This record gives sequence, C-alpha cells and structure tokens, in this order.
Amino acid sequence: MSMIIDRRLNDRNKNASNRQRFIRRYKAQLRRSVADIVADRSITDMSRGGEVGIPVKDISEPKFRVGRGGDREMVHPGNKEFTTGDRIAKPPSGGGGGSGSGEGQGEEGQDNFMFTLSKEEFMNLFFDDLELPRLARNVLGDSKQFTYRRAGYTPSGVPANLSVPRSLQNAMARRIALRAPLNRELAELKAGAGSAEDIAALEKRIERIPFLDEYDLRFRHRVKEPKPISRAVMFCLMDVSASMSEQKKDLAKRFFTLLYLFLSRKYEHVELVFIRHTSNAEEVDEHAFFHDPQTGGTVVMSALNLMIEILEDRYSPSQWNIYGAQVSDGDAFGSDPQRSAMRLSKDILPQCRYFAYVEIPDSTSSITPLAAAYSQIRDTAFAMSTVMDRGDVYPVLRELFQKETA
Repeated sequence: MSMIIDRRLNDRNKNASNRQRFIRRYKAQLRRSVADIVADRSITDMSRGGEVGIPVKDISEPKFRVGRGGDREMVHPGNKEFTTGDRIAKPPSGGGGGSGSGEGQGEEGQDNFMFTLSKEEFMNLFFDDLELPRLARNVLGDSKQFTYRRAGYTPSGVPANLSVPRSLQNAMARRIALRAPLNRELAELKAGAGSAEDIAALEKRIERIPFLDEYDLRFRHRVKEPKPISRAVMFCLMDVSASMSEQKKDLAKRFFTLLYLFLSRKYEHVELVFIRHTSNAEEVDEHAFFHDPQTGGTVVMSALNLMIEILEDRYSPSQWNIYGAQVSDGDAFGSDPQRSAMRLSKDILPQCRYFAYVEIPDSTSSITPLAAAYSQIRDTAFAMSTVMDRGDVYPVLRELFQKETA
C-alpha cells in the first residue's frame, strides 16, 4: 500500500490547518522518530527535513457516519466457503501459514505510515520545549519590532478608531453647557410674563443645539514604540588537544552545531563566541572552530581567562545575557582542574545566567579530574552532563536547555 502526501499548502482537499492538526495528534510519535533521525544524521544534514514513520495502528481515528439502524444479516458477494451461522476455525498457533520464504516467513508485520516533514516542521519538533534558561530582558537592543500602546484620545482619526462612549460623553457635556444659560433665561421669561414670541424663539434656539457635533468626536490614539528584545551571547569552549580523538571532536561538534541551530532559530539577537584551547586558548570563527586540527596539551584555565577578557572588552553583564557551554574529555593535569573550577565559580558564573559543561570521557567507569573539580561547584547557574555516543547528544541538549516551568 503506497501513500502519497500532497505538499501543496492550499490543496483542494488538504490545508495547513489539517497538517498541523495531524502533527499535534501524533506529536509524541513524531518526536521519537525525530530523535532517531538526529542520532544517525551528519552535521551538514541536521537542518533539513526528514521522513518519519508512524505505526499504522496509531493513525486510525473514530468517525461519525449515518447508519441504517436495526439488525441486518448479509452474505458478502464472492463468498464460496461460508454461509450464515458458520463458525470460523481459529488459525494454528504461531501464525503464518503463508507461502512466503525467507527468515521472516510466518511472522506478521505491518508497514509504518511514512510522513514527510518539511524543514520548518522538523525544526519545530526538533527544538520543542527548549529554551535558554533564565533569559531576561536586560536592555533594549537594536529592535526591529514595534508595538502600539494606548495613549489617550485625539480629535481626529479613522472611523475604525472612533470611541463612541467618549464621543457621547463630550456631546452630553456640550449640550449641558450650552443649554444651561438658555434654560435659565427661558425660566425668567416665563416667570416675568414675557411675550409668547420671545419664549417660542428661545425654545427653538434650545432645540437647534445638535445632539452630536463634529467637535465631540474622539478617536482612540495609539503611539508606536520599539518592542524590547533580549540580547544574549553564547560562549562555546572546546578542548582540541591531542587527548581529544576524532570521535570525541565529532560529538563535540554535533553538540555545538545543535546549540547553534537552536540559538539561531529561537532568538534574533544572539551572538556566538567560539574559543578553542589546548595549552593556549584562542578565539576563532565557526569554520576554524569545527574543522582546523590542533595538537598539544590541555590547560582549561587558558580558555576561561580568555572568556573573561572578552567579557570585559565586549560584553557587559548589565547589557547582555551571558551563557556558556564547554566541551572536554575531562583530562587535565596538576592543579589546573581545581584552579579552573575556582575561576569558573568566582569570576564567570556570577556574570552568567547559565553555564553548561558537557564531558566526553573515554569511559564512565572512573571520574575524570576536571569532572571531579567541577562537581564541587554549587551554583544554580551551572550544569554538567556526559555524552558517550551520537545518540546522547540530543537528549543532553534537551536536559541542559529545557524550558523552565512557571
């Protein structure tokens, strides 16, 4: 059985709302399929769409239809074996009975319903429920978005903004103000036996006061003002020493690639700073960070020192939301792990809203020196986790950057 998915946005029988309804209904199955795709996909293919499968038994849904009602008995055409009232024998245990051959003979199976996700739909499921922790609006950055704020009333405007209650209030006040002296004069004429002509003329003058005048109209006034947009900077620190094998670097690159895709999609004003280090640290661009080979020992303190220098030079904590992510295999020598942990705890974390440390060790049987030192840090802005293979990268990202609940 082959299924054809119409990808047109406004087809005669399908539309975007139906597709979104389908995705909402089977979001859990689609999310599991997306996680499987991420585990086997290369970095360069991470941002494209994908084909996911849903068990056919899960796509059925109840439907309402008009039935004839009552009891009916029938024999379907083409039945040459059974008649009404016959009992059908139970198939032999083990199933099968078919004439097929091969390893799968006798086993029941059912193909999955294949569903093709567009790039946008894939990224929506990919980064669902993820958020930068403790994101705050520190300053008003270079905003490209605007909002309209109520700013009282104005005598001119378009009919759609007309405020009927305010206009009627003005009309009532005007009529009271204009009629008050005329009503007093009319009362004096009637009390002093004024002429009938004068009384009639004054009454007509009072009646000519309009119920609603153009002067009474008031329109709702809105002013345009820039919408505050949070600015954030994400520091990406990675160990590229000789102890980091190509497999470990590949896992690190995958983590930072997912992080980069997440940030570039989620926030418009987020800057990335790439710092790689061996015994010395340097700030590089994205291509050099992921692809240029390096050799040497490991000094974590050099990367943290460089991060502090960049913070003091370009990113003030009063104007930027600062986040950091560090990837290493945990190998460090001498007093470098303890000194790095102290430097991170005292000088960096007070300026950061969140700092994530992801370790790629040789094995989980023993704790590494850097992990042992970092585990002593007690700060809500710090989190650490371990990655061993490709399938662990995406769950770790979800764990570190899960959306905060109210």
